[in-house]
Amino acid sequence: MENQRELTVLLIEDDKFACEEIRNYIDQLDDMRLLGITDDSNKALDMVKYCVPDAIILDLELHEGGGNGLFFLSKLHDLALEKLPYILITTQNTSNVTLEAARQLGADFIITKYERDYSAQKPVELLRMMRNAIQKHSSPDTTVPTLTPAEQNRKLTIRIHRELDAVGISPKAIGYEYLTEAIIIATKEAVPNLPKLIADNHHGKTPASIERAMQNAINKAWSNGNPEDLARNYTAVINYERGVPTLTEFIYHYANKFRNEL
Repeated sequence: MENQRELTVLLIEDDKFACEEIRNYIDQLDDMRLLGITDDSNKALDMVKYCVPDAIILDLELHEGGGNGLFFLSKLHDLALEKLPYILITTQNTSNVTLEAARQLGADFIITKYERDYSAQKPVELLRMMRNAIQKHSSPDTTVPTLTPAEQNRKLTIRIHRELDAVGISPKAIGYEYLTEAIIIATKEAVPNLPKLIADNHHGKTPASIERAMQNAINKAWSNGNPEDLARNYTAVINYERGVPTLTEFIYHYANKFRNEL
């Protein structure tokens, strides 16, 4: 019987519009899951190490981000992964030398963005067509190496940031990192007073100010966000009259979601 698990994908792209299109498209599919998005090749290496995607959609240029696709490919082998992800390149580059270098460094397939029928969905559909083949060449009983607590936290942080970004909580919001820390703690154990624990840890803030910053970040996302996007990305039930998750509801929704991933 064919393995029917989701194909996990990492997107490395600096075009914000393309990122949004690809994320929204994959979110509607039941056979693929987007693990994360970054426009920085160094951060991408970190994400590959801890998230171990089946496939990567890699923009070769990354003009608006950090590094470039060739640098990423050259350093990917240094991670000494048991199984390399399938690498699908997207690029505006027309140089045969550059494209050949990408192939030599490990690119599996290259789509040029100047093709007449190119769209942000095209690389996603190509991966969907190859899903069974990609997963067949991955060892189904490959076990993920045991992670240290610091590595577990790093992997979990990447996943949490993906979810916070999806509901429109800005990384610039004061409560963004507090929410990240609270969800990490709650994923591991139920804590009665998370704002106090975070304040006691290292922030030098009062529990009330930390709680207010987290709830304000949530409130702002729900007041400014598209209701359809919020409903798709935040699947917990929300009190109709209130119209926005409470801090406890929000934190433990994600804590319960991530608990099995540890």
